[in-house]
Amino acid sequence: MNRHLGTGRALALALISALVVVLSPVAPATAATPLTVSQAIGQQTGATQTVRGYVVGQPTATNTVVRSDFPNDYALAIADSASQTSTSQMLYVQIPSAYRAQWGLKTNPGLMGKQIDVTGALSAYFSHPGMTGTSAFALAGGTTEPPPGGTSPWDSTYYAPAMGKTGTALRTSLHDIIDAHTQLSYDQVWTALKDTDQDPANTANVIELYTGRSISKSSNGGNLGQWNREHVWAQSRGGFTTSAGPGTDLHHIRPEDVAVNSTRGNKDFDLGGSAVSGCTDCWTDADSFEPRDAVKGDVARMLLYMAIRYEGGDGFNNLEMSSTVGSSSTLIGDLEVLIAWNSEDPVSTFEMRRNDRIHSTWQGNRNPFIDHPEWATAIWN
Repeated sequence: MNRHLGTGRALALALISALVVVLSPVAPATAATPLTVSQAIGQQTGATQTVRGYVVGQPTATNTVVRSDFPNDYALAIADSASQTSTSQMLYVQIPSAYRAQWGLKTNPGLMGKQIDVTGALSAYFSHPGMTGTSAFALAGGTTEPPPGGTSPWDSTYYAPAMGKTGTALRTSLHDIIDAHTQLSYDQVWTALKDTDQDPANTANVIELYTGRSISKSSNGGNLGQWNREHVWAQSRGGFTTSAGPGTDLHHIRPEDVAVNSTRGNKDFDLGGSAVSGCTDCWTDADSFEPRDAVKGDVARMLLYMAIRYEGGDGFNNLEMSSTVGSSSTLIGDLEVLIAWNSEDPVSTFEMRRNDRIHSTWQGNRNPFIDHPEWATAIWN
């Protein structure tokens, strides 16, 4: 009897001891604390972990990480220092197809140097310490979309129906969001441009798109030396007039020098040609026009907007992008060049203000490719 009591007492004491261990305020490692890259390199066990590091390039082989001219969106390398160049101190991260439009370096070169958190299995990639089956990406601090344009204050409201979509589904959703805008008269466009394209350094002037020249708002008209209304999607290439509709849509109409506007005419956009008089770093040939580097992305994003906004369902032509240059009445290109320009020339403060003014004051709609440049490759890939 006493022996049984002793055994019961011992068992009770053991259970109490175990409970004390469970309830003791020991601070265990938690999933909320990301591993460093060096820790992740040393823990290639296949376990799922979150790792924090700086984006330092794209791995293309076991001992090769490129830092520019990224070939695709399939992988990125992270390190504990943004200046790290030794591949032995990097973790190679696989980017699944669902995340490539937002986190691949070819599409989003602005990610270079950013500190991010990635979650996935710690296992070799390119025969190098890495992460595969990656299931989550975020900027350090919790932001779930990368720059440039990867985050927008409109994501949870204006763009809510489009978030998380790609391809045709994204295209359809964006069209439905932006198509019901207020249409202006062509005379109203003069007034609107004096607001949307105002020179931030001189509120009495506007900035011309191609030349970059600051010119008096009142110096508008059709004479040499004045500025007029440039249709980036040329009227004859869209089959529209200056009646309310695509011909008065501010998202692709910009102030431009009369002579330069005439030189551009209705040409496609492409690389090369002869220098354009009065437009530094502009080039043209028989069928294409190349604007200065500082606005190549602007041009691309305006054209992509037009291709999404005008789908042929409201009495206007279905505007589409073309992979060639030519003289089609509804196509404009070169698509591949324009997609590259979208990536190479990030969204500027000027563009963002312009988008906001068109939305808040004039048309009530936004250019989604200014808010989310990465959507270009999510649709045209």
